[in-house]
Amino acid sequence: MRALILSLLFITSLPLQAGELAQRAEQMNANVIFMRHALAPGFGDPDNFEVGRCETQRNLDAQGRQQARDLGVRLAAEGFQFSQILSSEWCRCYETADLLELGEWQTFSGLNSFFQGHAPREQTLSKLNQYLDSLSSDQMVLLVTHQVVISATTGISPPSGGLVLFNSSTGKAESWRW
Repeated sequence: MRALILSLLFITSLPLQAGELAQRAEQMNANVIFMRHALAPGFGDPDNFEVGRCETQRNLDAQGRQQARDLGVRLAAEGFQFSQILSSEWCRCYETADLLELGEWQTFSGLNSFFQGHAPREQTLSKLNQYLDSLSSDQMVLLVTHQVVISATTGISPPSGGLVLFNSSTGKAESWRW
């Protein structure tokens, strides 16, 4: 039993080798991973929507919560260490960020959804673009947001829990699926 424990300790102390996603991110010099929030069944948000009140929003279901946990495990197994994790102020996004268990995160209004007019489109994208312009090429950030934000920025419309690699200097974007 002791030999098994020592073997496991040795294996877990070995440096992680980059997986396929990390290799692709390196090849395209991506410094951003956009993630669409995990599965939250339905379409849009209810008419009584309020930021900060989850009971007025479309939220993750059990499958979405498990999807978020699984994505966190995969990103960790790839060896990613994010210099910053930001989330939309919508509950389904910050619950996704929390369930990933990849480190501290904070909300950022530049990731909020302007679908249905809940956030001003131009102001939101301006904040996001200012943030993206401020990133250096040696950073790697994770941005948990909505389909409309990712699509407006990258031209790619990912599914729930979908990832988009993005190089903030060149604007090159690539969808990723395991």
